[in-house]
Amino acid sequence: MVGPMLGVVENHSLPRTAAFFDLDKTVIAKSSAFTFSKSFYQGGLINRRAVLRTAYAQFVFLAGGADHDQMERIRAYLSALCRGWNVQQVKEIVAETLHDLIDPIIYDEAASLIEEHHIAGRDVVIVSTSGAEVVEPIGELLGADRVVATRMVVEDGVFTGEVEYYAYGPTKAEAIAELAESEGYDLSRCYAYSDSATDLPMLESVGHPHTVNPDRALRREAAARGWPVLSFNRPVRLKQRRPSLSMPPRPVLAVAAAVGAAAATAGLVWYTNRRRALYARV
Repeated sequence: MVGPMLGVVENHSLPRTAAFFDLDKTVIAKSSAFTFSKSFYQGGLINRRAVLRTAYAQFVFLAGGADHDQMERIRAYLSALCRGWNVQQVKEIVAETLHDLIDPIIYDEAASLIEEHHIAGRDVVIVSTSGAEVVEPIGELLGADRVVATRMVVEDGVFTGEVEYYAYGPTKAEAIAELAESEGYDLSRCYAYSDSATDLPMLESVGHPHTVNPDRALRREAAARGWPVLSFNRPVRLKQRRPSLSMPPRPVLAVAAAVGAAAATAGLVWYTNRRRALYARV
């Protein structure tokens, strides 16, 4: 359960606040990027070998065995894989399969949290390392107000395979700081949720950090810092949830982070000397 503070409606004479959610294994039970691999195969974007390799990467990711170096290899692989893809085709495939693939793996607990934050007057922002073409429709499905996601370079309507903005580690925190400045968020009163120690910079940037199904490293960090630990284990279709907790449609504003090469490079830097986090069931 989440603490009673969530039920308090924001005093709008105070600065605005927001709740920042990582996506994969925090709001949905799988990797958003990997979940569409079969659809991309059926659409002719990838071959069978790529599907199998993506399935293996999904297994490593879900097992919590993907450390920073492995995540970097997965990122490089996915970047190379999408080189030459038609952007419009990708968007169409995602739109056609979104409800079949993503709706069933949304955590009921996360959907309830999102709704509670909205009721309390807070914006909800999805902050994900996955690509914007996948994350933005998911954000809309969830009723999020804004989305921060990785963006690939596009030329003549196709992906070049190069990364324009990598939403990972420190750059997530940088994007949140930029949003706080542009939207007037008081970060000391904001919330953040993640399952991964790679999101320590994001969690550290807000006054109310929460860990969700944390990996081993984040479990230790949460214990050391006294951060709340949430256990999400009930994936459910949104339409199967109780009517009082149904998700209202809300327009999603994609956040185009103003970052240059330096910020993109910073996104590839891992804080190897950081202590990591803990998990305890609530």
